[in-house]
Amino acid sequence: MKAVEELWRLAQGDPEALNHLTVSGDERQLPSVYRVSDLATASVGASALAAAECFRYRTGRQQDVHVYTRRAAIAFRSERYLRIGTDKPPELRDPLMGFYETGDGRWIQLHTNFKHHRDGVVKLLGCSNDHAGVTQAIRGWNGASLDEALADAGLCAALIRTPEEWALLPQAQAIAEIPLLEIVKLDDAPPEPIGERTEDEPQRPLSGVRVLDLSRIIAGPVAGRTLAEHGADVLLINGPHLPNIPPLVIDNGRGKRSATLDLREEDGRESLRALLNDADVFLQGYRPGALAAHGFGPEEVARLRPGIVYVTISAYGHKGPWSERRGFDSLVQSASGIAWTEAQAAGSAQPRHLPCQALDHATGYLAALGAMIALQRRATQGGSWHVRVALARTGRWLQSMGLVEDGQNVPDPQLDDVRDMLQTIESPFGSLTCTQPPERMSLTPPYWGLPPVPIGTDQPRWW
Repeated sequence: MKAVEELWRLAQGDPEALNHLTVSGDERQLPSVYRVSDLATASVGASALAAAECFRYRTGRQQDVHVYTRRAAIAFRSERYLRIGTDKPPELRDPLMGFYETGDGRWIQLHTNFKHHRDGVVKLLGCSNDHAGVTQAIRGWNGASLDEALADAGLCAALIRTPEEWALLPQAQAIAEIPLLEIVKLDDAPPEPIGERTEDEPQRPLSGVRVLDLSRIIAGPVAGRTLAEHGADVLLINGPHLPNIPPLVIDNGRGKRSATLDLREEDGRESLRALLNDADVFLQGYRPGALAAHGFGPEEVARLRPGIVYVTISAYGHKGPWSERRGFDSLVQSASGIAWTEAQAAGSAQPRHLPCQALDHATGYLAALGAMIALQRRATQGGSWHVRVALARTGRWLQSMGLVEDGQNVPDPQLDDVRDMLQTIESPFGSLTCTQPPERMSLTPPYWGLPPVPIGTDQPRWW
């Protein structure tokens, strides 16, 4: 409960709302020395409170929120429990992704889930495109030199560092200076209601709220999925040329429609500008500056659509020498000392990741929390708002929570252990077994009104 209260205060939520939140369950839900379950409970709980506050603001009706630590922790592994038609889990990772020992006895992690990243690594190393070839080639490199070379080539990797080594880097120091959740007013646009005005009382917290979701993989899509479970109309926008990971498209596509626009072309940019006219939230997970190059940075979007809530999710934050570096959850774990600490606790020579993509999921819930708080501020204060969160800053938050003694001895929940927290959804992909929304809300139970659909199923327009 303490972490939820701290996060709610950081978001400047109404303190009275905390009286309507109940948290129950033990922190030891997943095998980790880190307080992953506390991280999950805090981010899910604060996000649910923000949804309840949106509903209260719109209707005057107060509701109770209940978060079970077990449900929150399992939601943080939603992609792990996804089943498509059968009980065979889908493959999420490329075979070359993982840890490799360098010639100077260090370890480095490669992230090769996209084909062009894998091909780039193989080309830089000058080796055969298989695990044996990559392993042998990396043994000929100094770890720090390889880390730098891969980053300079725009590829995805991270040298394994201790928390102390990480803390000395300029990027870690830059991250320490930014808030966990930053909500900044961009202009003085006139106040707007939360969602379209209708004669009927809204039935859900975000009824009538329109969200453009320009994100892929986990953190950003989780944010959009969370807004959808509270009633928002979420339209996912992908580039037709951009790669995706099919199981993640399914898991994180619940509650969303899906369209494609090529922002390299003027027609695509014009279509996105047209969608912006009626949007409330612009959610994006590209590296800082990437969308600005196409005319869709936060200031540009606020000029195009005064009153927008612009949400930015990045790997390493918007400040520091790594601000434009490509990154994913597991790479941030490796770079920041989390993977080293898990290995030390297990007595393992090889690094170990957390038992879930905790930084991704937590950052996604933080982004949804920030978006809902900003929508409330827009309704009372007016203005366009910029919400910023980053995986590495979320990792710092997790590290600040301290460690759990013998935490890795906690049993690892398998599919049969969590059946009570799963649901079945019929979709174009077939019958899906997937996680339920983790929070319980007394007046507006969260749910996804739409099944996930293949990328580009829908036209780029609102209902």
